[in-house]
Amino acid sequence: MLTASIAVIAPAPAHAADATAAAASASTSTATSTPSAAPRETIAPAFQYPIANVPGKTMTAIVVDYPPGGKSPSHRHGQAFVVGYVIQGAIRSQVNDGETRVYHAGESWTEVPGVHHKVSENASDTEPAKLLAIFVADAKDKNLVSWDKK
Repeated sequence: MLTASIAVIAPAPAHAADATAAAASASTSTATSTPSAAPRETIAPAFQYPIANVPGKTMTAIVVDYPPGGKSPSHRHGQAFVVGYVIQGAIRSQVNDGETRVYHAGESWTEVPGVHHKVSENASDTEPAKLLAIFVADAKDKNLVSWDKK
């Protein structure tokens, strides 16, 4: 059960999805692409619960679907602690200036608060990929994804 809205902040470019409105209404959000750009991800809320033994914190999850060759723009997750878990396919990821790594179904990684997620994309141009992103954040923090401005 989704107990609160999941806000995803997107920049103003025409190709950006209005993920904020879709996530808030608990429906699927699809980001579209321009003809020359790589296809974008689809973001759907999964759940959000208060953490009973950590007052003021919530655990929120979203499912990120990548079409073949799909990419997310670089972004940040504010002060949230994030766990990424690959459900299907393979995801290429880079945080800050660290190593770019490919994670396969069943593998996971973490992101500490404040990092810059520079690369998040499907590692395959022919197969879809799916990621579960879990955020531990302040209950009042509704801006869980902030896309970089171009």
